[in-house]
Order: sequence, then C-alpha cells, then structure tokens
Amino acid sequence: MANSECRWECPEQWSEWSNWLSAGLHARNRWRLPVLLVGILFASGRRTVTTWLRAAGVSADYQDYYYFLTCVGRKTESIATQLVILVLRILPVPERLLLVIDDSPTKRYGPQVEGADVHHNPTPGPADQPYLYGHVWVTISLALRHPKWGPIGLPLRAMLYVRRQTMETIPKERGWGRFATKLQLAARLVEWIIPIVKKAGKTVWVVIDGGYTKRPFLRRVLKLSKVVIVGRLRKDAALRDLPSKLKKGQRRGRGRPRKYGPNKISLVKRAGHRRGWQTIACTVYGKATIKTYKTFLATYSPVGGVIRVVIVKEDHGCYAFFCTDPDASVQEILEAFADRATIEQDFHDVKEVWGSGQQQVRSIWNNLAVYNLNLWMHTLVELWAWDKSGQQLVDRVDSPWDDAERRPSHANRR
Repeated sequence: MANSECRWECPEQWSEWSNWLSAGLHARNRWRLPVLLVGILFASGRRTVTTWLRAAGVSADYQDYYYFLTCVGRKTESIATQLVILVLRILPVPERLLLVIDDSPTKRYGPQVEGADVHHNPTPGPADQPYLYGHVWVTISLALRHPKWGPIGLPLRAMLYVRRQTMETIPKERGWGRFATKLQLAARLVEWIIPIVKKAGKTVWVVIDGGYTKRPFLRRVLKLSKVVIVGRLRKDAALRDLPSKLKKGQRRGRGRPRKYGPNKISLVKRAGHRRGWQTIACTVYGKATIKTYKTFLATYSPVGGVIRVVIVKEDHGCYAFFCTDPDASVQEILEAFADRATIEQDFHDVKEVWGSGQQQVRSIWNNLAVYNLNLWMHTLVELWAWDKSGQQLVDRVDSPWDDAERRPSHANRR
C-alpha cells in the first residue's frame, strides 16, 4: 500500500528525529512511525489510538496501523537504542550518566486486556484503594540537570511485568516469553543500555529505590564493569563492619580471606546516637540546602562487598542510603538519590499529559508499543525544548497571578 500522507508538515529537526527512530524498524513499514508520532503529538481529548490516527489524518488504512503497533512492540529495544544514541548526540550530557530505575502501574479494565492483573496501588487516593487492575511498567530513565530548570528525566524504555499466574492467559502465538520478576526486568534494562553508553565513553551510576535493593538485581548489575549503584537501605538492613586487617608481620590463616566483618551494624542504633553528626551543603530537588548526616563504610551481603552508608537526619526521621563506590562523596550520593524523583515526574507526565493507559488496545505487544511510544514522545519533546527559553515555551499573560520565573511544565513544553 502507498504511504499515507500526514496532514501536518513537521519542522526539519522533528522529521530527522522521527526518521532516525524509525531506522530501528523494518524498511517495509518504518515510514508509518513518523506519521504515528505526529498523531500522538497533536491528539487531544481521550488519547486512544483512534485519536492518534485521526489527528495524523489517517483514515483509509487505519487498520494497518494497529498491525504496525505489534511490530513496534516487538522492536522496542531497537527503537529505544536509536533514541539513546540520539540523546547522546544532541544534548551536552556529562561524563557520568545517572540512570534511574523504577516501576509504575497504569489502570486498565476488561478480561481481554492481555497481561493485565491486580497489582499494588502506589497512590491509593481518598478512596484508599490498596490494589488496582492493570499493567505494571518497569522503566529506565536518564536524569539530567538542565542549566535553567534543574533535574529533568528522559524516559528511554519500559518493560511490562506480567505476574506468574497471568502468564497462562497470554495466547502462545504471541510469543511473549517466560516469566520474569521486576528485578530481572530492571537488570535487563541496565544490561541493554550499558554497552551503548560505554561506547560513547561515559560512566554510569544507577539509582534505585528500596524495592530494588535486593540481591538478584544488585549482583547481576554489579557484574557489569564500572557501574555504580546508589539506593536506599531498610532500617533493618543486615550490615556488617569491615574485616580486620592483618597486623604488621602477622600471617593470614588458611582459607579464603574474609569478605565481611564479624560484627553486625544496626542502622537504628547508629541513627539514634547523638555523636558523629556532620553537616554538608548540597542541591537536592532543585534547591540548595544543608543536610545533617553520618557516613561510614560497611559490608553488605546483597552487594557482595564494601559500601558507603549515609544516614540523613530529617525533621520527620532518619533515612539511610548506600553507594557501591566506597570513595563516593556524601554530596554525590545525596544529590544522585534526590534526582531519582525525576522518574516520578516522568510517570506523572506520561499519564496526565500523554494519556498512558487510555489507548484501548488488547494485544500484549500493542500495549507494550503504546506505552513506550508515550515515553519516547515525552523524551522527544524534552529534547526539542532543551535550549528554548521560558518565554518561548509558555505565555502567562492570561495568568498574571502566576510566577513568571516558574519552571515550565512538560505540558507547557508540549
């Protein structure tokens, strides 16, 4: 079938980016991706796939685009690879990249929606609903610090977590694969992106929440060379001190050298002790502040070696963080973990601005495609707006009560 004509004429830069991403698809159908991206950009109202196609001006061959979504779902890795290369080429990224891993659900309804099931609801709301029915997406994002607007997250790729009991409901002809936990999916995302960024000569820090501070993820990721992990520790984390060093002239006994110290370390007792607190100036959540902290080295079995622990005292309690690089500074650790909040803002924007979960598709590959398309649109818009001024991005003439210096939201950039 001949190529559909899009009703919009895109700027040259946007057309180049769209064609670059489409290079991750087969030459027979890659021309459809730029058309679909324009439809996603200009769609309004409830953001279903039909709304996308209507906004792009697709009518006669609309059914072919639903089949095309399956191709996109199966090729999310190759398209996301193109996106990572595009980001590294366009933006002035630092030598050390900060990658953020987390998961977020999207609500779906209906027994025919493949891969959907009951999951924990992280935002119960006024109704206090502990569970929701839908999909859970393990997502990797690149956190960068904009010279004007502070930390900004660029979502790169997401993988769908399907519960073990739900795997049986997926038709075998889909070729979905075997069951994988969230920890395994997160490790796959890191293993996918590390070779790409290392070819660009970059080092990598990975920031995780407490839910991913577990042995299956930590050990698998730390096998990759020159990868540092920053995360949050539970108050009852099984920490030990460092193994004792041999005295001068003392010979080590038979067997493997000790990896962990003999004494346990209690984070609660360390935080409760009045002595040892220090202060440091750092920039967290876009604001310069003073933090009160304690820091020490410890050994941690899930990591398999020495970590640096930082306990931070806040008005409402103490929190413990760790870094697998013992030589990392306290400021680096605190600022890196604070930038983890960028992925939470990404989840909000992808749902509120791009309407993730509204696309009304049933096939598991189509669901994977539409969610990743929303992520990629988020990143493309941030790329376009990176060097734009606040006056170019938003006009607050109709809102004189608003702060003119306020950071433009993602909706403003779109």
